[in-house]
Amino acid sequence: MKLLRTTTIALLMCASATAFTLRASAEMRPNIIIFYVDDLGWQGSQLNDVDSPCPYETPNVVKLAAQGMNFTQAYSAAPSCAPSRAGIITGQHPGKLRYTHVTFDNFPKNRPTEEFSEPYLGAHLRMDALTLATALKDNGYHTGHVGKWHLGLSSSLFGFDFSHEDRGVHRKTADRTKDFSTADDPKYPLSKIKYPPFSTKKPDGISYPYDGVTESALQFMEESDDKPFFLYLAHWMVHWPAMTRNGELLEYYCDKLGQPFPPKKGAQSLEGQNNPYFASMVSTVDWSLGRIVDHLEKTDDPRNPGKKLIETTYLFFSSDNGGATRHGQEVLSDNAPLKFGKTHGEEGGIRVPMVIRGPGIPKASQFDGLVNQLDYFPTILNLTKSAIAPEAKKTLSGLDITPVLLEGAPQIVDGQGAARKNLFWHFPHGQDSMKAALREGDFKLLKNYQTRDHSLYRLYKNGQRADLEEMKDLATDPQYTSVLKDLSAKLDRHLEENQVEGPYLNPAFKSKTKPSAEIQKVAFKAESRRASVRLRSPSPAIETAYVIYRDPPGVDKIKAKRGKESFDERLGMKMPATIASSGNTVVAQIPEGIDAFCFLLIDENNYQSFSDIQLAR
Repeated sequence: MKLLRTTTIALLMCASATAFTLRASAEMRPNIIIFYVDDLGWQGSQLNDVDSPCPYETPNVVKLAAQGMNFTQAYSAAPSCAPSRAGIITGQHPGKLRYTHVTFDNFPKNRPTEEFSEPYLGAHLRMDALTLATALKDNGYHTGHVGKWHLGLSSSLFGFDFSHEDRGVHRKTADRTKDFSTADDPKYPLSKIKYPPFSTKKPDGISYPYDGVTESALQFMEESDDKPFFLYLAHWMVHWPAMTRNGELLEYYCDKLGQPFPPKKGAQSLEGQNNPYFASMVSTVDWSLGRIVDHLEKTDDPRNPGKKLIETTYLFFSSDNGGATRHGQEVLSDNAPLKFGKTHGEEGGIRVPMVIRGPGIPKASQFDGLVNQLDYFPTILNLTKSAIAPEAKKTLSGLDITPVLLEGAPQIVDGQGAARKNLFWHFPHGQDSMKAALREGDFKLLKNYQTRDHSLYRLYKNGQRADLEEMKDLATDPQYTSVLKDLSAKLDRHLEENQVEGPYLNPAFKSKTKPSAEIQKVAFKAESRRASVRLRSPSPAIETAYVIYRDPPGVDKIKAKRGKESFDERLGMKMPATIASSGNTVVAQIPEGIDAFCFLLIDENNYQSFSDIQLAR
């Protein structure tokens, strides 16, 4: 497989004519579907098979690529799910949003053995962030979200007319070795229609349990009527728990992988892609994709007589991050030849499958340049002829890839016509994964926050695979000194321009070499609702300060009501506080209705400190 071959698209003039017809058609405002899988790695389907073939059968993903464009070097916005979802729905880089992991309102543990402290992120996505749903809704689209949201609060508060966040069929069972659906199951009845895979045991195919995520997506499309629709379908699979209610499918994979059925209880411990539960989840997601495409192929478009929905819909298929390889003692899957997996800036954590199909996109086409899910927002705005405010457009981090999709453009370019040069990531979390990364041309650079150095890998050489495994670190090789200097400067510039946050130093670290700010007193005046924190003297000055609105100790409304519309959106969010000119006192006004608070302080030595929670009474 030639991974860096920029595909020459056949019949370029025909494709351009199709694109012109699409844009000129007044009634043709296309529907948009983002089909988002959870934790499906670049090697987790039959799409980009390199080296050992993937045993998971994904005929509908393969069919989708045959009907559209496959992106062989596609990346998620982050190596974990919440920031990637934030990036795809806002079009802004997670580092820029300061929404870089799934820790939400969790305070860093600050163990004495750890030098660095993760940033505090807040309880949910910022309410003032323009979402793709809001943008399309304002431009006349019917908007729907089904499945996993994972950005705090509810998707209904972020521009979606239709919101269904149930887990569907992906609910943990008491005993995954035997708790399978039946034809008369009250919640998850098996389908009467048979679907792949086919086998000698089941030559006509198998039945699949009822899945509320898939059915809700179909319901939303049916209810869109005369409006173009935007559907964000985000599956909970193939995330943990590794399980399936489809006994026939599990048996199929046990047979294929040479394992007993039903499996023995306990963790699946075989290395590689040998977990039959995980395999079953991959095929279930593929089955869901097939159901969606089948509906598009069979359903008339009410806005365009004589056309089916498949002719007027763009479908974006991808995953939120690289594949998860383990959960506790359980081996889930394998991203080989890519290094590591989810929560890592190496290729296994950020490289993902991606296919886009729709009107004007040549069938069985391929693009081998660098593409990021942050490109979806500006691309979809163009495809749907939607407008947003100029200041909002300036905040978008991705690029419009419409010319690649519809005109056979060999490169992705910015608004000034300059070709994309690189992509970057920032992940200030996890003691073994706290890194920033940059991909440019043949090279991959990692900035290691823990060790304060860089790693440099040459993934390709003149377009051919070289060190895709990221095993040969070239950072200390004199031959690559200029490359290291150039790429590290570019990465630092990205981090600075996007004003990324963290990691910070941990004030509890037992071997710290500089002093950290020490809190002397936290006070609250009920009559004025003025809160303050004062440092001991001498103490490093405070450079950045926030107040965080909290629940009283012993109460946790943030987690209990995160998905409820009645939830007070201020809880768990950090608000700027005022620093006195001395640098050792911080004050903040606490609004009525807030029962407790704490301060977050970053001092001049880059230590992150938190005050105790104080009652606002």
